[in-house]
Amino acid sequence: MDLEELLEQQHGLISRAQAHACGLTDRRVEWMVESGRWRRIHLGVYATITGPLSFEARVWAAILRAGRGAVASHSTAAFLDGLCDDPGAVIHVTAPGERHVRGKIDGVRVHYAWRLPLTRHPSKSPPRTRIDDTVLDLVDMASHPREAEGWITAACQRRLTTPHRLADALGRRKKIRWRGMIEAMLVDVAEGAQSPLELRHLRRVERAHGLPAGCRQRRASGQRVVWIDVDYDAYGVRVELDGRIGHTGEGRFRDRQRDNRATVDGHATLRYGHGDVFGDPCGVAAEQARVLRARGWTGVVRACRAGCPAAHPCDHRRSTTP
Repeated sequence: MDLEELLEQQHGLISRAQAHACGLTDRRVEWMVESGRWRRIHLGVYATITGPLSFEARVWAAILRAGRGAVASHSTAAFLDGLCDDPGAVIHVTAPGERHVRGKIDGVRVHYAWRLPLTRHPSKSPPRTRIDDTVLDLVDMASHPREAEGWITAACQRRLTTPHRLADALGRRKKIRWRGMIEAMLVDVAEGAQSPLELRHLRRVERAHGLPAGCRQRRASGQRVVWIDVDYDAYGVRVELDGRIGHTGEGRFRDRQRDNRATVDGHATLRYGHGDVFGDPCGVAAEQARVLRARGWTGVVRACRAGCPAAHPCDHRRSTTP
């Protein structure tokens, strides 16, 4: 690859070793820097363009500084692949585990992995880890289970991977934090739960209290296709689990239209947010149980713990009209 092709591929960045391979001497490189044609970004890494560096150029600079075989990883790779909307202030790269990058690199965190040849994507530019391994790297760094859940569900919700592919990648790792939780979670995501809120409802509301199993992310067709978060079709009850986006502006209008259509069709719609499901899962279970019973469910609510108010609805203050 000649110099021009290399610079185009790497967003105007080049390492000293690459410059040598293209026929430039150390003296020529130093002259390019001293004359202002190039500028030094990191030790042995130069920008051949003027003005602020793009995000991709900054990633290339970090990769070139980390050396042979290094790739973007963690939140940096996540941003490049559309898994997150904010890459953060630090560029994350992973280098092969058999060597060590000397010296501190400003604005860059270097990780090491012996399995990097297996987790590196074969063709993407800038070089990065495969999306499944990026997700698991982020899960392994998560300080809280909810953060780990967020990476798994975001990857599946944005259709960047599938629970089955993540399970395969997980099986190839000997060590990873939260393994048991992830394995159980991937089963739930495969069944349709697409966000931490939906997972929480499935586990802490429905399963924990012995409610009937709902159909998740059910596609309902009509004049307009809508998706039902949790559908108890046998009882004509639907549960919508809404984050902040669904509560304002156009989102609120669409929600009202959907609920109105469901009512016209004879369905009862219950709507809960994060505060309800995370803050009072027993109250949500008691409320759902009352509506389900009014529509033919003959089951018994199970106490999720000692003194669970869902199993003693008369002691709980939540109330609803079916």
